[in-house]
Amino acid sequence: MSLDPKSIRKDFPVLSRKVHGKPLIYLDNAATTQKPTSVIEAESRYYEQTNANIHRGIHTLSEEATAQYEKAREKVARFIGAGVSESIIFTRNATEAINLVAHSWGRKNLKAGDEILLTDVEHHSNLVPWIMTAQGTGAKLRFIPLTTEGELDLSKLDQLLTSKTKLVAITAMSNVLGTIMPVREIIQKARSVGAKVLLDGAQSVPHLATNVTALQCDFLAFSAHKMLGPTGIGILYGKPDLLDAMDPFLGGGDMILEVWRDRFSWNDLPWKFEAGTPNIAGAIAFGAAIDYLNKIGMDNVRDHEKELTAYALEQLQKDPRVHLFGPKNVEKRGGVISFNYGNVHPHDIGTLLDQEGVAIRAGHHCCQPFMRDHGISGTARASFYIYNTRDDVDALVKALKTVSTVFVEAHA
Repeated sequence: MSLDPKSIRKDFPVLSRKVHGKPLIYLDNAATTQKPTSVIEAESRYYEQTNANIHRGIHTLSEEATAQYEKAREKVARFIGAGVSESIIFTRNATEAINLVAHSWGRKNLKAGDEILLTDVEHHSNLVPWIMTAQGTGAKLRFIPLTTEGELDLSKLDQLLTSKTKLVAITAMSNVLGTIMPVREIIQKARSVGAKVLLDGAQSVPHLATNVTALQCDFLAFSAHKMLGPTGIGILYGKPDLLDAMDPFLGGGDMILEVWRDRFSWNDLPWKFEAGTPNIAGAIAFGAAIDYLNKIGMDNVRDHEKELTAYALEQLQKDPRVHLFGPKNVEKRGGVISFNYGNVHPHDIGTLLDQEGVAIRAGHHCCQPFMRDHGISGTARASFYIYNTRDDVDALVKALKTVSTVFVEAHA
């Protein structure tokens, strides 16, 4: 079964609106995706019919809310191929999930002289927590460089992975370049030196079929809002034995088993990492988003994005003023295209495209070290999802002619 984006678009209310009098062309999916009616209704239905706190009540509404919340956890576990739902921790977002590992695993297991291996294109969310951890433990950060094509330079990997490497924390797909990282190979090599592996799956899980059991990663972090779900809900997957050995990240209600005035014992997995009232409605709505993606099929999601990305690269390259970043081979990249247009500032590109109804991202994309390495302030970025079409790409290309008229030809 192939994916029909024009039919899918009917499920997304926001895509029918206009911006500045023009039809909305939404190409900012790497930042957040739009929500189908089924997800919006799932969240609304919770508040209309079931609103109650979970785990602590014996009345009907609380029991129903608890069942729906835990069912969502089971859906997440199945979606990423986790063996047990206890390995799924609900967080606010992927950023919090990574910080949880940095705090609860990193500060307990890392010491001076140990090394954490990252890549040269990490999002700040998978860089800053490790800078903080290194500063607090004396561990050292090392980085896998990129090739000129924007792929990882694996020729350097054997030199970088040593007995000092205790953790490899890498993005599975770059939010700047779209590069799909060779995580299987990296995980295998990390295993050979006894290092743990955390994958930042914020960009990969929404677009690529993911199976943590097959990958054998130790941790995986991702967010609901980048895969049709609501904001404010994220996921940390962790191998149960590792999670069991980690101390809680936050203290409060629900993460405890017993409390005295001078001590406490903590709850079982996964609840020991979920202090306080969680985003119940968000988790339930995320379950509806997973149902939607399962119905489409993640292989179909990937095939659609490859076709659309190939078309976009082909059309954009026709304009000599467009400078593209990242791999040219669509087998090695996701539906993320970063580009610059002559000497026009990315913010100016984004502003003019918005006037044409085209929503893209512009800036450093939370990846300032990469931008600094390349001597640029940022890029413009178009990113696709299941409801985007070739017509959207054509609208982007047409809108870029406005940029040319205003900034290039006017100053020629």
